[in-house]
Amino acid sequence: MSLKYLQSKREHPARTAAMKSIQAVESKDRAAWLAMWREDGLLQDPVGVSPLDPEGQGHQGIEAITAFYDNVIAQGDVRFFIRESFAAGNECANVGTITTRGADGSVARCELVMLYCVDDEGKVKSLRAFWEFDDLMETYF
Repeated sequence: MSLKYLQSKREHPARTAAMKSIQAVESKDRAAWLAMWREDGLLQDPVGVSPLDPEGQGHQGIEAITAFYDNVIAQGDVRFFIRESFAAGNECANVGTITTRGADGSVARCELVMLYCVDDEGKVKSLRAFWEFDDLMETYF
């Protein structure tokens, strides 16, 4: 389980934010997930141009981040498996796999690196997820 692995690592504010994010997403706790963000936060999931972000600029601000949650995250049952976590400065990079089960029963797996950056209060300034959309589409079954 991802949280056990992350909990076994040295405590770090960005790693704590990552754990809160995983807990909120897996438990479908929209309010908890949104509460971890700064009002001016930036979500790039994935980084760059994709069908989830046609302009490749990310989702800036709590309104855009809320829309991403409602339109993407809330549409499936998401599970995380984190294999590595590296914290430095005010950031944490987690390497792992996300598995999503859609309402129609479809399943997709995505290998990725997630970079969390927090402010001095531990609020998420940015979450940048590096993964390849085409690879995700090939894993649907």
